[in-house]
Amino acid sequence: MASQLPAFPRTIFTIVEPISLIGGFLGPFVDPDWFIASQLDSPDASSVVPRDDNARLVALQLGNVYGLLFMVGVAVLYTTTELKVVRNYLIALWIADISHVGVTCWLLGWDRTLDVGSWNAVTWGNVGFTTFLCLTRTAYLLGLFGPDRKTATASKKAA
Repeated sequence: MASQLPAFPRTIFTIVEPISLIGGFLGPFVDPDWFIASQLDSPDASSVVPRDDNARLVALQLGNVYGLLFMVGVAVLYTTTELKVVRNYLIALWIADISHVGVTCWLLGWDRTLDVGSWNAVTWGNVGFTTFLCLTRTAYLLGLFGPDRKTATASKKAA
């Protein structure tokens, strides 16, 4: 049913966002110490110190959650036949977007949140890209991209 969404949100939710989730999955698995250090700081490669196993476990579990979100998103957006399911999925993600950005900004603090020029790639993902996704979901849910496309029902196809 994602095929019924207007073109822009359909492209964002079915192509761009799943690719970003793969990135969120791979980051902690490729280099968990870098991933942990990058959450709030801008480390260079030489300053990343090894973390303890507890921190690595949390990072790897977060990567696992990104992988799960990728699979759930693909399953919902590419297999459901009900637009209502897609909309409810997008509402759930909208709520998660708000808490994701909120918690990140809270731990960054006021000054670092406003110092956009000093953000590293992870902060751009956590705040910048997630805000973009949230605003896209908001605009879609408010109907700002236009109506969803109608599909022919089974009875109309038979006629």
